[in-house]
Amino acid sequence: MARLRETIRYILRGGPPIDGLPDRVQAEIRAREAASERLIGWVQLALVLFFASLYLLAPRAEGSAGFNFVPIALGAYFLFTVTRLALSYRFELPEWFLLISICVDMALLVGLIFSFHIQYDQHPTFYLKTPTLMYVFLFIGLRALRFDPRFVLTTGMVAVVGWIGLVAYAIFSDMGGMRVTRNYVEYLTGNSILLGAELDKTMVILAVTVLLSAALYRGRSMLFEATRDHSAAMDLKRFFSPEVASSITEAHQALEAGEGSLRDAAILYADIRSFTSTSAVLPPETVLAVLAEYQNLAVEVITREGGQVDKFLGDGILATFGAVSPSETYAADALRAAQALVVAMTEAQDRFKTAGWPSDLRVGTAVAAGPVTVGVIGSKNRLEFTVIGDAVNRAAKLEDANKAQQSSALTDCMSLDLARSQGYSGDAVDIRPSSKVSGVSGPVDLAVLAR
Repeated sequence: MARLRETIRYILRGGPPIDGLPDRVQAEIRAREAASERLIGWVQLALVLFFASLYLLAPRAEGSAGFNFVPIALGAYFLFTVTRLALSYRFELPEWFLLISICVDMALLVGLIFSFHIQYDQHPTFYLKTPTLMYVFLFIGLRALRFDPRFVLTTGMVAVVGWIGLVAYAIFSDMGGMRVTRNYVEYLTGNSILLGAELDKTMVILAVTVLLSAALYRGRSMLFEATRDHSAAMDLKRFFSPEVASSITEAHQALEAGEGSLRDAAILYADIRSFTSTSAVLPPETVLAVLAEYQNLAVEVITREGGQVDKFLGDGILATFGAVSPSETYAADALRAAQALVVAMTEAQDRFKTAGWPSDLRVGTAVAAGPVTVGVIGSKNRLEFTVIGDAVNRAAKLEDANKAQQSSALTDCMSLDLARSQGYSGDAVDIRPSSKVSGVSGPVDLAVLAR
């Protein structure tokens, strides 16, 4: 019994519950459903305009003697469709309004079918043979565009009730001259009722409704999963560069730790001077506000020069050039970014002071180029996309050396020569051969890019 109640509850709510999904996913699903409802409105408007044009252009069927309800039905449906479409752009249509819309759709169609025996001055059994019944499947199919099986099921059920009502009226309207027959020829050629034929029509409507609803119940679960995955993929692009996020979300196979490739790239490190000691005496919200200003500006400069931010390390930034996406000018781009970063930070001092930084915010940055391994590291349950190699270590050590060299931007002469071969035209402020760099074995020829 409990299982039956859960099944009924599952059907009534239209599939899996939306309540357990994150708010942003629920909002996206509702936005998609609202867009689907507008699409349904436009399709219905196109249909009614098409049928109106067809009615005006096509020759009239012969034998019509009574009142013609078609123009009235088309006009009423046009006004109702336009009103519903206009409202769908003003606010999200509530479910009760959609249910009323379904009833109006079916009432107009059933009423139009009913009017045929009046228009052609025939017994009510006459309208049971009209092909207009086929338009029921248009209304049922249109409701599938919303991807909510409840509305498809409701449309089909209302259509079945409407058709049964038409059949019942045809049977009982003339009890003195019962017109029910078992003769198929008599049914086709006269105003008789073949109950088996009407049952067939009813069963087809029911079957199409149930099959389409069952497909949508399964499809709605997939919609929820797809929307949640899409939302997660969009969030992923905020944590990684677009190229890295795409390589993760568009991978043909699940990524595993240990997968990677060797590429020639340049690594840029950036770090705020005296950040730890200064932030220790500032409120947390001030520290985060300053970091946000600094990181937004740094990402803008790095991205403009063709780099991708690999990770934020507190007040430090690790960026790559040519690692995620192969580049022919990776070293030149990185050196331009390093110099542009120093200039941009100098020009943005008012922004940092407005955010609460008590003194001039100074940045140290360094670039090193060479082969790096780009790939996935970690455990089977916790992965990280990163770069590994001597160039990464050298860039970090060179950035630390800015303090000893009293500079703002450093690189080694090997990376500078490589950058020049790739079109870099900037000048080094100073060349300091055979310099000692802490953490690097042996002397290093340094090139100061900015003091």
